[in-house]
Amino acid sequence: MTYPLILIPFVLVTVIVTVLATRRPRARERLVASLWTTVVLVVLTAVFDNAMIAADLFTYPAEHISGIRIGLAPIEDFAYPVCIAFLLPSIAALLPERRDAR
Repeated sequence: MTYPLILIPFVLVTVIVTVLATRRPRARERLVASLWTTVVLVVLTAVFDNAMIAADLFTYPAEHISGIRIGLAPIEDFAYPVCIAFLLPSIAALLPERRDAR
């Protein structure tokens, strides 16, 4: 199995949950915050993935990746931080509000 195929369920769940969360209040603010978070996480991923790959801490078999890279890091590595930046706030928005018992 290749890394792009492994990503498909994560990306689909992220898109579905994010779309559902856009119906909740403050969706625009969440999306803007997710975009800024994505920028930061992508930069950090680029820096640290490239450093770790350059240090030979790990490698990616060429037959399991798409071949598109940012530096030494395969593009697939960037999907995880992008998904998490949108998925977590969306899940939080869909959860029922907790009311204080006091």
